[in-house]
Amino acid sequence: MAEKKVEKKLVASAGTYDVLRRPIISEKAAKLSESNGVVFEVAMSATKEDVAKAIEVLFGIKPTKVNIVISKGKVKSFRGRSTGTQRSVKKAYVSLPADAKLDLSANI
Repeated sequence: MAEKKVEKKLVASAGTYDVLRRPIISEKAAKLSESNGVVFEVAMSATKEDVAKAIEVLFGIKPTKVNIVISKGKVKSFRGRSTGTQRSVKKAYVSLPADAKLDLSANI
């Protein structure tokens, strides 16, 4: 008896689109894209597993590695009197397989 291997099709849910906020286009991101890496701003509540699943569902590419960094917001002063803080940002550095092609900066 030959067993058929059935692959589960991943379906995007409402929360999947909330995980990835936007791609980050910078010099560091451009250098990473040469070695099949992309950078996304993600939701503060997102985990590595959430980011990996969202990329797999939305782009059809299974990432090899996901690293997450939280950049704390800087304290800024306004006209020397009052101070405020910029918002904190959570970034996901995603490594893709060598055969995968995902170019987010091409349509700018």
